[in-house]
Amino acid sequence: MSKRIEDYKKHLPILEIYTAIQSEGSRAGYPTIVIRTTGCTHRCFFGEGGWCDSWYTSIHPEKGQYCFQDIVDMYDKNPHIYEMMLTGGSPTMHPALVNELTHFANKRNIVMTMETEGSHFIETDYAIDLLSFSPKFSNSVPTIGTKTPKEKEVDQKMIDQHNKHRLNIKAIAKMIQHNANFHIKPVFDKELSIEKEFEQFLEDLAEEISYSLDAVKERVWAMPAGDTREALLESYPVVINYCVKKGYKFSPRPHIIAFDTERAV
Repeated sequence: MSKRIEDYKKHLPILEIYTAIQSEGSRAGYPTIVIRTTGCTHRCFFGEGGWCDSWYTSIHPEKGQYCFQDIVDMYDKNPHIYEMMLTGGSPTMHPALVNELTHFANKRNIVMTMETEGSHFIETDYAIDLLSFSPKFSNSVPTIGTKTPKEKEVDQKMIDQHNKHRLNIKAIAKMIQHNANFHIKPVFDKELSIEKEFEQFLEDLAEEISYSLDAVKERVWAMPAGDTREALLESYPVVINYCVKKGYKFSPRPHIIAFDTERAV
């Protein structure tokens, strides 16, 4: 048995719990309840595409505000919703919470998706239905001298922290082997600067998990970089054309189109 949450009233590193429409990857379009953890192993910056769109969980992580009972209550208030999106930040930093959610999802017949950069393997008592991997490539590395959303200047320490666990294929492979299904959501900037890097990643991952390369490519949902509506739309045509060229699926991130920089959407 993996670690579990014993006190459902204790505050946890959960920053947001809200209802939404899933807007990325293979479960797009489903009404879902989003559980956003705080704390992250990465400090993603995509140049003109901006910072991580949940920078308040990563670059400037805020304190958690909710307990596990708040999750139970949210599903009780929305009995028509049978989807869960666990995101962050980096949910794998909180293995007991993730494991408890697998118990809850299994009991309630909820389809559980966990969004992760794939930096760490965690074991759970029940399989996670869908691992939504957003591996971080070289286009995510912060640039020295750039100002963060709270005007902190990027230094080498921040870059080193970002790169420490940035692309862990073995952890990703182990997570895939221990859970039900997965897809891959790379973030492409409008220069497609990681094209060769990403193709090599797919080859390496296919070999690591003993899948055909085609089977791995079928699970790719390419996302345009952009933390605002304006920045996102600049990447749109380039990434759409790239998907047509390579046969990948396009993940349009409509929550940013609809709500721009609003939280909890």
